[in-house]
Amino acid sequence: MSALRARAEEYLVMRRALGFKLESWGPRLMSFVRFCEDHGATTVTMDLAVQWATSTARGSDHEAYQARRLDVVRIFARYLQPLDPATEVPPEDVLDRRQWRVPPYLYSPQEVTALMDVARTLRPAFRGLTWRTLIGLLAVTGVRQGEACRMRRGDVDLNAETIVIEDSKFGKSRMVFLHPTAAAALRAYERARDEAFPRPTAGTFLVNSQGRPLDRRNTPKTFAQLVTAAGIKAPAGRRPPRLHDLRHVFTVATLLDWYRDGSDVQARLPVLSTWLGHIDPKSTYWYLSAVPELLALAATRLEPTGQDAKVTS
Repeated sequence: MSALRARAEEYLVMRRALGFKLESWGPRLMSFVRFCEDHGATTVTMDLAVQWATSTARGSDHEAYQARRLDVVRIFARYLQPLDPATEVPPEDVLDRRQWRVPPYLYSPQEVTALMDVARTLRPAFRGLTWRTLIGLLAVTGVRQGEACRMRRGDVDLNAETIVIEDSKFGKSRMVFLHPTAAAALRAYERARDEAFPRPTAGTFLVNSQGRPLDRRNTPKTFAQLVTAAGIKAPAGRRPPRLHDLRHVFTVATLLDWYRDGSDVQARLPVLSTWLGHIDPKSTYWYLSAVPELLALAATRLEPTGQDAKVTS
């Protein structure tokens, strides 16, 4: 084992002990360590860091994404420099950090229904029931797919019609309220699950056809099959629809309802941010500019009414 790898593994152990999950951060750091080893480097340098950050496996040439990769090296280098004075810490302005997000695929209500219908055809039958429930849950609550897969039985209170999302992204927990129809669907799933697996081997609310927790690594493949079977296609030049995009469907639908009802959207956005588990309201504000229909509705709030126009003319 190289000295650099040993330092990286030591650093990850320390960070995890402090409560950091490092689900994507850890693999990225070890990817950088392998890059250094492949180049025969024993010390972190700025040139190596930038070369690794800009040589992405998926070929992304957007600097905002590359800058986030470089952050991994920068934070590690700051830790490493007192131990190895030859370590170079990349400056924060090496790459353009302007935020960029890929527009989500927004499923129509008919497409969500179609996805749930084709999920019913999955075999074994209980697998289809789980997928139908998962798709519906994401669409009507906006929880993340990982949160839904980890959701434990004790987190779901169908009498109170609530779900507690424990220790989610950024270490935050929150409560999600269920519509009575959603609670009814979860009760039906719960009865079917307990009938199929009277002696549970998993503590999660949603289980696979063997009664075990859902494997998040397999969900993209299964969902891609459902998208194809439902006849859903992304516009030319856009990435394929994802399971995660159902979270966007909930968010946009909520905002559209607020605008159409005449609600004070600006005042209610922090509530939606909390509901979604966003650490920064800016993540929620992004939808106002990312979705044309929302942008148009927001713009109408800025336009003066006929009476106001007379006063100001």
